[in-house]
Amino acid sequence: MIGKGKISSITRLHQKKFRDESGLFLVEGIKSVGDLLRSSFEVEEVLATEAWVGEHESEVPATAELTMVTPAEMERISAWKNPQPVMAVTRIPHHNIADIRQDQPLLMLDDLRDPGNMGTIIRTADWFGIRQLVCSQTTVELYNPKVIQATMGSFTRVKVYYTDLESFIDNNLKERRVLGAFLEGTPVRRFDFQPSDVIVIGNEANGITDAVARKINAKILIDSPVKSADKAESLNASIAAAIMMYQYQISLNC
Repeated sequence: MIGKGKISSITRLHQKKFRDESGLFLVEGIKSVGDLLRSSFEVEEVLATEAWVGEHESEVPATAELTMVTPAEMERISAWKNPQPVMAVTRIPHHNIADIRQDQPLLMLDDLRDPGNMGTIIRTADWFGIRQLVCSQTTVELYNPKVIQATMGSFTRVKVYYTDLESFIDNNLKERRVLGAFLEGTPVRRFDFQPSDVIVIGNEANGITDAVARKINAKILIDSPVKSADKAESLNASIAAAIMMYQYQISLNC
């Protein structure tokens, strides 16, 4: 059994204000918690049902508190409609923008707002071997529970940084081309990607902001093979990001 005080302290972490104040965030689900426990993240506490504890207790680090909860209690503290049997309270790491590797692939998100898109892009970047992601300060927070859920554990492998993108491009990417996904430009299938290229994905509704667009070295169009005008105007941001990452990797490995 867990008391009302602990239930309150955990459910407060569903809100950004309390995540910022405490320096903690929640990870839910068998897959995500499993990846978390194998990572370098600092886990403060694992809350799990008896069945999960019986199978996975040895995976919990000695430095983390292990609390057994009932399924009913898990429903009370979970942000999910259908809670899984395990949750972890985890310390937010501090990544220094100066640690970004200039010899490694880099993806940038400009004013992305949808948590599902954000999480899916992180998961897709992980799959394509892109482990660095730089976000504008208006992009949705990584530790939003919906973002963490959508990453399916990939947040443990992809480092996410938040900064002013204009300044970052000016000060850190002088030797790298910055590419942006637009509704006009060179078709992605014909674009000659280079290993040092940086890809920018913009806001779901408005695309890349004007300020960042002025820093773009090349505009890339994801052109539809369907020529009919009777179709969707544009792609979902996470799908656009996936296509760009796919073409980037294909171009480099052909």
